Amino acid sequence: MAIKVLEIHHTGYRLDTGAEKLEDTASFYSDVLGLHRDRGRPTIPGIPGLWINVGEVGQIHLFGGNQPSPVAKGPGQDPTLPHIALAVADIVESREELERMGVRYWAIEGLTSPDSLQLFLNDPCGNMVELHQFDKCRCTARNRI
Repeated sequence: MAIKVLEIHHTGYRLDTGAEKLEDTASFYSDVLGLHRDRGRPTIPGIPGLWINVGEVGQIHLFGGNQPSPVAKGPGQDPTLPHIALAVADIVESREELERMGVRYWAIEGLTSPDSLQLFLNDPCGNMVELHQFDKCRCTARNRI
């Protein structure tokens, strides 16, 4: 049985490591593209960044800091590398399904909140895909400026 993907949640891109680029990039997305910064992004030690809201549910996550990041699990296993994130109906069920199918993945727990679980895998071309639990509240209670 395939994993139940509900939506594209975000795409993740790299920022230059300089602090001035963070604000320049925020201004670009706001002033040029008319998109707004999500002020609800948690502070992640060693990983400065921005979450930019796109439409009702989508986001662009921009990650800065040195690589590998402090949360990297090994070569190619760094959540700050470019990726696409998909929200799934049930992250625990998705993990069990990946294991049942023998799909290689790695996990990070507690990074964005104490109970968060993110699963990362690569497609056959090496593109990184993140899976995480769909958050019903996020769709209606976005923290916009």
